[in-house]
Amino acid sequence: MKKPRVLLADDHQIVLEGLKSLLAGEFDIVGSVQDGRALADQAATLRPDVIVADISMPRLNGIEAARQIKKTDPNIKIVFLTMHPDATYAANAFEAGASGFVLKHSAPSELITAIHEAMKGQTYVTPLIAGDLIRTYQKGGSPEKDLFKKISPRQQEILQLLAEGKSAKEIASILDLSTRTVEFHKYRMMGQLNIKTSAELVQYAVRHGIISV
Repeated sequence: MKKPRVLLADDHQIVLEGLKSLLAGEFDIVGSVQDGRALADQAATLRPDVIVADISMPRLNGIEAARQIKKTDPNIKIVFLTMHPDATYAANAFEAGASGFVLKHSAPSELITAIHEAMKGQTYVTPLIAGDLIRTYQKGGSPEKDLFKKISPRQQEILQLLAEGKSAKEIASILDLSTRTVEFHKYRMMGQLNIKTSAELVQYAVRHGIISV
């Protein structure tokens, strides 16, 4: 029987090596990447059955990468493997099209199950946050969350790169935009989010999991 093809994404090489050892017996590991932009590119090239990805990655966070991947190929299943035991992260992950959410310290006991559930078209949530996730959905969206949805995918990409310390010129080169366009998006975001300084913009990115500390 053909093994499901899995693409791995994490910005720590030691984690990638550990995942390869854990999964190699049941899955065909077709590749591994260390940032979200490379993940989106390799997903389009390799067309894996399942992606196992971290949320906090450089250049493009896992959740935004997932949105781009699912828009291009909705058949790819995505399981997030993260250190964030926060239902808000999980809710954002599932809204982006994820099929699973597993905490890194639970990977040995849960990740293989989560991948198999994803392959069957099911959803897997680590039991440690399942209750909190249900309560998050029951409460509905907060005003701040609604405000966050006003940011376009392109603006979220720019916000992450700004928060990582990239200049407008560097971002323009990475995203193949003009510097003026990058600056336009920056100040438009600040207006939309009622943020006055670049430092507050970075704090906002951290608070929403767009970039980790």
